[in-house]
This record gives sequence, C-alpha cells and structure tokens, in this order.
Amino acid sequence: MLIAAPYPPALSLPTVPVLEGLSLRVSEAAPGLLARVERARVWYNRASWEAHGRLRALAKRTLDVVGAAGLLVALAPLFLAVAALIKFHDRGPVLFWQKRVGRWGRLFWFPKFRSMVVNAEQLKARLVAHNDHKESVTFKMKRDPRVTWIGRIIRKASIDELPQLWCVLKGEMSLVGPRPPVVQEVEKYTMKARRRLEVAPGLTCLWQIMGRGDIPFARQLELDVQYIETQSLWTDLKILVLTVPAVVLGRGAY
Repeated sequence: MLIAAPYPPALSLPTVPVLEGLSLRVSEAAPGLLARVERARVWYNRASWEAHGRLRALAKRTLDVVGAAGLLVALAPLFLAVAALIKFHDRGPVLFWQKRVGRWGRLFWFPKFRSMVVNAEQLKARLVAHNDHKESVTFKMKRDPRVTWIGRIIRKASIDELPQLWCVLKGEMSLVGPRPPVVQEVEKYTMKARRRLEVAPGLTCLWQIMGRGDIPFARQLELDVQYIETQSLWTDLKILVLTVPAVVLGRGAY
C-alpha cells in the first residue's frame, strides 16, 4: 500500500529591498545573491551621487564663464576710466598683483585695481598693531593710511575687485565662493579653517553680503563652511543678486 508523503512545510522567505519600489524574495540559503544585491545598491547610489555632483559642477562653471565674460565686456569702459585715474594719480602701476591660495592650496596670481600707494606692502609691517581684526589671521583697517583717494572710491564700490573676473574666466576662481586668502593667512589656519580651501575661491560670498570687513574671521569661517555644505546653483544666484545692494550700501567696505 502506498502511503502519501506529507507536503513539505511552506518556507518563509525574507524580503530584501533593492531599489525604491522594487523587492526580491531571496532564500536564506543564497548569501552570494544577497551580496550581489548589496553591491548593486551601493553602485547605484554612488553613480547617482557622482552624476549629480558633475551636473552641479557643470552648471556652476557655465554660470561662471557666461557671467564673467559678459561682465568683462559690459564693464570695459569702466575699467578704462579707473585705469586712467589710477595712472594719473601717481604714475604707478594700474593693477596690484598678489599671490593668493586657491582650491586645495593651489597658488595663483590675483589682480586688483591698485587702491594703495606703490610701497603699501612694505608699510604694512608698521600698521599691524592697528589691525581692526584683533588677534585674527586677517588684517583690516577702517582708516588705512596707505589707501589713495581714488582707492577709497573704488574700494567702497568694490570696483577694485573686478579684474578678478579674469581669474573666474580662467577657472582659478568662481563668481561665488570663499574669498581667496593670502599665503600668510593660510599659514595660520587651523585644520577647521582649511575647509575654506575645499572649493574654488569666489568674487563674493555669504559674509560679503552680510557685512564684509565688519565680520570677524571666526564668523567668516562659519559662513564659508555653511556655503560649502549647502552650495547649489540657486544659492549662488541668490548671493549674486544680494551682492548688488551690499555693494551699493558699502557696509563693511574699507
């Protein structure tokens, strides 16, 4: 007599999520499949993150090139007028070139319309005691005796910074980002302060629209880190728009 064998008990298979809206039923006896599923999930997340980062970088670079090129052309008459006034004042050089520290510590030459006397760098050592940023890595004086009369005008309106549009066009700077420090300042940086060097330096930034030179270095650092951690094309556009009234009002410009 044949005896019917009992049906095997039903197996309870765990559900392993792979992608949003998709799942697989995998047997506990297949650890290799689980590992492949996990690798696929990690690969997808990494590829998605990298694609987003490249797209954001492309959008930022496009804004930089278009904005810098357009401003250089539109402001050419202003550049010529300022250059003529500086030259007429003391027959010295129109531009002041200085080494600045860019992304990941890369050095580059940084131009400004000269707003000080020709030997301003040599005179700086005598003025360190009058630094308005006490015990700071930055040097700021509200009434710096080295600044010329034309220099005070172009500094107030931030016109002296406009030659840096050329650095933006070359890719050494961006329209928006932490301001590029001088070598002597970076030598005093803590590891936390070095975070400012994680992105390309910019013409304007958060603290430039919130008080400029009136903001102490510690607060500048906080705002720069905030920008680095939340940067986006929309954030850059907002900062650029808010830079206009900040320049017009001239608060913290000296």
